[in-house]
Amino acid sequence: MSFLSVLKAIGKDFAKGLKWAVTYAVPVERLVALLFPAAAPVVSELVDATTLIQNAVLMVEQKYAASGVQSGTGADKLAEVLLLTQQTVTSLLAKAGIEVDTAYLSSLVSAVVAILNVQQAPATQS
Repeated sequence: MSFLSVLKAIGKDFAKGLKWAVTYAVPVERLVALLFPAAAPVVSELVDATTLIQNAVLMVEQKYAASGVQSGTGADKLAEVLLLTQQTVTSLLAKAGIEVDTAYLSSLVSAVVAILNVQQAPATQS
């Protein structure tokens, strides 16, 4: 069962679904290691930025699932995640010495989405 299939199944109960999805999301430390391999040891700003991106992606996916339009365009979802995260993530990454522009941040969001898409989620419990 893919992560998005699970999100779609739980989209009917948005608040509980988002809380459940976050508990099964990729551990942020693993995402940081994948997205910023040169950053060793892990910098707290990178963890905070990656957590913010991942949570925004999950929230936007849940919103689309809850409204019955899970297949909404990736561009619309990306724009929403950027709106929610760009200012704070840019600031956090700057503190870690990483200067980003919108294109780079979009690539980070897409990378998080790609990782979540291949993340194996456990079967939903009946």
